[in-house]
Amino acid sequence: MNYLKLVFGLLILIQLGCKQEPYVETAAISNADHFHKSVKNLSDIIVHDILSPPVASRVYAYPSIAAYETLQQAYPNYQSLAGQLTDLTPPPQADTSKQISYSLAAVHAFNMIGKELTFSEDKYDEYITQLYDSLQQLGIPKQVYTESLAFGESVAEHISQWASKDNYHQTRSFPKFSIKRDLARWKPTPPGYMDGIEPHWKEIRPFVIDSSDQFVPEPPTAFSTDKNSLFYKETMEVYDVVKNGTVEEKEIASFWDCNPYVLNVTGHVMFATKKITPGGHWMGIIGLASKKANADLMKSVEAYALTSIALADAFISCWDEKYRSNLTRPETVINEFVDESWVPLLQTPPFPEHTSGHSVISRAAAVALTSIYGDNFSFDDTTEVEYGLPMRSFTSFMHASEEAAVSRLYGGIHFRPAIDEGVKQGQQVGEFVVANVKLKK
Repeated sequence: MNYLKLVFGLLILIQLGCKQEPYVETAAISNADHFHKSVKNLSDIIVHDILSPPVASRVYAYPSIAAYETLQQAYPNYQSLAGQLTDLTPPPQADTSKQISYSLAAVHAFNMIGKELTFSEDKYDEYITQLYDSLQQLGIPKQVYTESLAFGESVAEHISQWASKDNYHQTRSFPKFSIKRDLARWKPTPPGYMDGIEPHWKEIRPFVIDSSDQFVPEPPTAFSTDKNSLFYKETMEVYDVVKNGTVEEKEIASFWDCNPYVLNVTGHVMFATKKITPGGHWMGIIGLASKKANADLMKSVEAYALTSIALADAFISCWDEKYRSNLTRPETVINEFVDESWVPLLQTPPFPEHTSGHSVISRAAAVALTSIYGDNFSFDDTTEVEYGLPMRSFTSFMHASEEAAVSRLYGGIHFRPAIDEGVKQGQQVGEFVVANVKLKK
């Protein structure tokens, strides 16, 4: 009996000796820099691929959620989004017997979904190779590297399956927006006269809001060409603001343009200028704010996840109203009834007027970011510097959202009600997301 006890004791000691201790990440590996770079890379590819603003919001949300669902497993005070986001089930859980760098796994999950949802796979592969080579040079053991990527891929696959059921692929075959002989109804605008973008975006499964029409704004002012009507006065406001705009107003309009595809026409020559989308601008602000706050990787991923969710649902809510009211744009009305030679400061985007997308999504993003980094969080916004525009400074996220909203009037592409009602709509979406998504236990 004593012999058996001795053998049994030796086996236990051997097992304890073979048990691996959890991998302890170095500061060089666990910091948020690699993640911020990956978000910037995704934005660059979205610009290159010329994804529309609504589509871009979807492309930002799923990778951010994948990263969050991967990383939160290493932080006991954070919880999964499963059961909080529509139809999202619990992701694969990390095998604690494995040697996992959760930071590397989260970055990998983000990049895998980002690559899947964009078109430029060669550019993505080039970025991933360079990033991962630099990470390996930091001394990540081969076993840790392999097992971390495997875990990140398992979560990414789970998120990919969830994303595939949001009705996006089905809407690719839905009919285009129909043009009708109705003066009040939206019609394509110069110079490209492009079809209405994403007329069926309301069919995309929301992330948090109950439905696309949960927050229906007040309708636009009734169309009228009567010079005594309210609609005509709103039209003349746009006309006059562009005609008499101050230098500051023009700078604000240009800073928040965020048109991913500006068509330039010079004589018989036509070429496009690519820019960041409105959602991409706010993803840039998230990075700037996180760095200013010295946020660690988990806090940064939390900010990206919550804000990208708010942005995505805001686009769904906004597009529901755009193609419900189908109101014509100021450029069309002014050219037909006021001044045929008038052109807006900014190029009119190819979708209906009401509500203003910038107003809705900027306020929703501001509400989400305020819930994380607080009120009166001042920051310098350098997001547009690489596109040739100077930095602008803001006293808070709300301040930035207010300027983004009014910029659409200064640019001559929205009537006042689209802006005011859009801000209200974005506030409702943002507050609902913040109230119903609990990231911490």
